[in-house]
Amino acid sequence: MKRRVVVTGLGAVTSLSCQVEDLWKRVLQGESGIHTLSVFDTTRFKVKFGGDITDWNTDAYLPAKDSKRLDRFSQFALVAGIDAVRDSGLDFAREEAFRCGVILGSGIGGLNEIETQMQRLLEKGPEKVSAFTIPKLMVNAASGHISIQYGLKGPNAAVATACASATNAMGDAFKAIQYDEADVMVTGGTEAAITPMGISGFSNMRALSTRNDDPARASRPFDAGRDGFVLSEGAGILVFEELEHAKARGAKIYAEVLGYGASADAGHITQPDEHGTGAARAMRQALRDADMAPDTIDYINAHGTSTPLGDAAETAAIKSVFADHARKVNISSTKSQLGHLLGASGGVELLLTCLAIRDGMVPPTINYETPDPVCDLDYTPNKARERKLRGAMSNSFGFGGHNGSIVVGQLRNGRV
Repeated sequence: MKRRVVVTGLGAVTSLSCQVEDLWKRVLQGESGIHTLSVFDTTRFKVKFGGDITDWNTDAYLPAKDSKRLDRFSQFALVAGIDAVRDSGLDFAREEAFRCGVILGSGIGGLNEIETQMQRLLEKGPEKVSAFTIPKLMVNAASGHISIQYGLKGPNAAVATACASATNAMGDAFKAIQYDEADVMVTGGTEAAITPMGISGFSNMRALSTRNDDPARASRPFDAGRDGFVLSEGAGILVFEELEHAKARGAKIYAEVLGYGASADAGHITQPDEHGTGAARAMRQALRDADMAPDTIDYINAHGTSTPLGDAAETAAIKSVFADHARKVNISSTKSQLGHLLGASGGVELLLTCLAIRDGMVPPTINYETPDPVCDLDYTPNKARERKLRGAMSNSFGFGGHNGSIVVGQLRNGRV
């Protein structure tokens, strides 16, 4: 029999807030974390805005010398991870180290370090490239540092499936506990790709919104005027725990993790399947894994990136899976407020979905002004909505055709 898994800790680093409860309050109020970029000079760039974290400081968490040895994406993960573990109330010194692990997602990893050291190489020569270059840029650095921080010797891995990275990582962590490989898993995603190369690369492939004159209203998922996604950075980290283990220590429980599904489009390297076939498969698999009928899902935190093709494909996928019930589900994209955190997005979004379950509140899709005939479902436009949520789903779809869906619900004696 598969073991049951619950969420007992949350930690977040975003451009809107780096405190979970404050972030949740601001999301429900419809605030935006998108602004003109300040982490580098954008004078020569076509896109000048995004969700960068302007006042980032790790002093309250790490000694300065340790922080300097971490790329920005690892700093985000470690800070959010420390907050999530504190929130969970776990004392890892009292746990069996081999029963506790870390699986994190990141689509790109240490892009800041890559650019910094490449400039050093070109300007000063090979002898001036830092000895910390590889340990800082490698995608698995974030999960490694969290395991080192707490001495966690159980399953440890990094998942890199573009914008599906965090969701695929959390799915793997869920399975590790379900199948008795671990009792506790620190999981989620982290990303820090707002760099000159990151912005210019996405901009030149015409993936980004170009609303430089109105950054806070640029991310408009499912709206007819959407023109691309808004690049953001940060981390969303959750503590997954086996139910009886959590109950035995009197842990607070945000939600139960009920099912996970994954698939591939096997089509274009960046464009989604226009009919959402792969996305629909991931959603169906998550429902099957949860042993739930589609009509028990009341809320979907959509991938909803604000791209013309992606939002239409996800809408088609939801209709395919949920049929008539699709019009009764509240859907929202919190990327309308936070932008797209790439490989970290699924972590932040599942975190928000758990809070939606806890409080019976559906966050809004802000900046929704003009309906699109091909996106004709209830996207919870502009205002949060109160609704008791039996079950909720979080979707993530990435370049390369990667699809992941996770279902969560209120903790009950049986299944939802």
